[in-house]
Amino acid sequence: MRSIEGLDTAAADQQVGAAVAALLDAVDTLCELPLPAHSDAQAVQLLHATELAMRKLVAFRTPQIVDLGERSIDKKAGAGSMPLYLKETLHLSSADAYMRTRVATTCGQLLAADGTPRPIPLPHTAAAHAEGLISVDHIRNIATVMNRIPDRVDAAKREQAEQILAEYATAGSPDRLTIIGNAILARLDPDGTLTDLEDQARMRTVTLGHQRADGMSSVKGEIDPTLRAYLAAFLQKYARPGMCNPDDPHSPTTGEEPDTDVVREAAARDTRTVGQRNHDALVALFAPATRLDDLGQHRGLPVEAIITMTLDQLEQRAGVATTATGGTVPIPDALKMAAATTPLLALFDTPCGMPLFLGRAKHRLASPAQRLALIAAERGCTRPGCDAPASLAAVHHIREWAKGGLTDLPNLTLACDRCHALVHDGPDGWKTVVMPEHSDYPGRTGWIAPAHIDPSGIPKVNHRHHADELLAQARIRVAARTEQVAQQRRKRLRCNRQDNRDNAAPPGSPPADGAPPAPGIE
Repeated sequence: MRSIEGLDTAAADQQVGAAVAALLDAVDTLCELPLPAHSDAQAVQLLHATELAMRKLVAFRTPQIVDLGERSIDKKAGAGSMPLYLKETLHLSSADAYMRTRVATTCGQLLAADGTPRPIPLPHTAAAHAEGLISVDHIRNIATVMNRIPDRVDAAKREQAEQILAEYATAGSPDRLTIIGNAILARLDPDGTLTDLEDQARMRTVTLGHQRADGMSSVKGEIDPTLRAYLAAFLQKYARPGMCNPDDPHSPTTGEEPDTDVVREAAARDTRTVGQRNHDALVALFAPATRLDDLGQHRGLPVEAIITMTLDQLEQRAGVATTATGGTVPIPDALKMAAATTPLLALFDTPCGMPLFLGRAKHRLASPAQRLALIAAERGCTRPGCDAPASLAAVHHIREWAKGGLTDLPNLTLACDRCHALVHDGPDGWKTVVMPEHSDYPGRTGWIAPAHIDPSGIPKVNHRHHADELLAQARIRVAARTEQVAQQRRKRLRCNRQDNRDNAAPPGSPPADGAPPAPGIE
């Protein structure tokens, strides 16, 4: 076994040091081994096992950082703070050092001034962290959501929210925790204003910095939900690859409705980053030749904010509406935006189902009304796991038009360009079907993955754009885990009672202290 400088790994009370030394030896051996030539499934299992081991090591690091803090190591070293100490000692970036400290303070067991343990701020998250079930990114996003919960929410509801987030994190992406968090926050704060409208008005700002010697200027600010909805709708069209490229004389710009092939060819030549495309789109927007009433269409609909709300939200003037670009707008703001428009009403057959029939069987292309209905129902690409909003999705025939599929609403769905290309008849192709009436999501679009991805062939729906469904799934898992813990507790109690009966003295036998035997019960 290797020795670790400054750490006695031989002493009886240094089991941790000895285990770390053995771990380093095992890691050295592992890194020297070639990857085995095994099946795809085994390769994936090995990846999962490696990730679990790394997450458990990260969890072991958390109490170490807590211990260093209790020892005031950072102060003794003159660093002034734990993040700065970790940065200097372990040669970390500022962001990494801060994140490690934040994990320790939210998931670690801290002590009060008198030495008594303090409540762990995120106990359910800490438990999942200790088991290696979640990553640091999960913890960061859970903490961010929890910090957004208003102070007026009572402790029981806060704990329930944290439990739901932690349970979902064990089987979901860190990115989706934001969606779950928004659904929870919408229930804890039904007006959709975690800050007062006055606070939003106070925080809104866009500042143009001084022009530097190189001619460039910085732009900083925070925009409110209304401006985001308008701006995102514009950028979805004019900041996409191939549009408004100043270095390409054949790149389409505002004031014209470009041909699809022209945009596709321009996109193939486009090497700009997302930020550069956003910049160039704004240049085109403010160009003298641009007319705001002539921005054309994007995927069959005018370039404008498309907002969806339920009839219940409209009547109560409370809640959060969704936009076709994947954003949210408080209902009061959404109603102001809709004041000068003509609202459309979509009727659904079930709360989680599809709009009622709207057919156009003789034409291949969906009508604007059909697309609006799909935006209201599906909110984005329907392939499981895809987070592309409706503004980046095209209308797809579930049963292909070339194979007799009609352009009727029950046969239409939303799919982004990348996912749409995955649907084909080849061995690696995905299939789309309409979920049957007896399923949990009747009328929704189910995607069947190729056999090498999912051998079961069971169609699955995308919950990414439906926060209520993600929240319901998390609640089901919380209930299942709670019942499992309760069953284990009942089993232990039964075992303890049986042990007590087995160890009990026979009736009439003298007690161990020599006192006369107690009278038996006949």
